[in-house]
Amino acid sequence: MNVAYLCLGGNMGNREVALKTAINTINDLAGKVVSLSNIYETEAWGVTNQQAYLNQCISIETKLNSNELINTLLGIEKDLGRVRNLYHTYEPRTIDIDILFFNHDIINTENLIAPHPRLHLRKFVLVPLAEIASNYIHPALNKTINDLLKECPDKSEVKLFNHL
Repeated sequence: MNVAYLCLGGNMGNREVALKTAINTINDLAGKVVSLSNIYETEAWGVTNQQAYLNQCISIETKLNSNELINTLLGIEKDLGRVRNLYHTYEPRTIDIDILFFNHDIINTENLIAPHPRLHLRKFVLVPLAEIASNYIHPALNKTINDLLKECPDKSEVKLFNHL
């Protein structure tokens, strides 16, 4: 069985419903959801003219390999209304599902880079991830999630949206 840590986020439509629907669909199609962080609200990262995001991290156990998992997650995003624009990286979205870690593997393929290459720079990822995997050691940086959070240069505010 494989273990993956995912970060979910969105800033269009009913953001909370989109997160819940994505989690239920992941549980049905990708693997058993084992843990969930609280939901956090954050400013859009990298741009200033967008609605705030809701973000949440989860861990799953899956029989899928990493390529099957990323393809399944991309399908879930599309089914939930995500439209990808090849020219704009930081665009509004109904849902975004990123693979942060897949087991302790280091993966660099056309479809997937894991660990996620910017997770250590983003408080909106590290804060919820620290709730469910504080002592997980980043396989490339050899630091715990707690240590990465303490060292994170991101000064943006990450506000608790709701307790689970």
